Amino acid sequence: MSADDKAGNKIDELTGKVKETVGKTVGNEKLEAEGRAQQGKANVKQAGEKIKDAFKS
Repeated sequence: MSADDKAGNKIDELTGKVKETVGKTVGNEKLEAEGRAQQGKANVKQAGEKIKDAFKS
């Protein structure tokens, strides 16, 4: 996994957490759901990159 991909995925995950928290705080279910979706997407990307790395070794 390149450092850029890893950093980008982490930023997406953290952004998703912020969106989810803000959504919960202000009672915006759409924003909360977007945050959860963004976190899930980032986690899937990270898993895919780890699998690629495992096969490169």
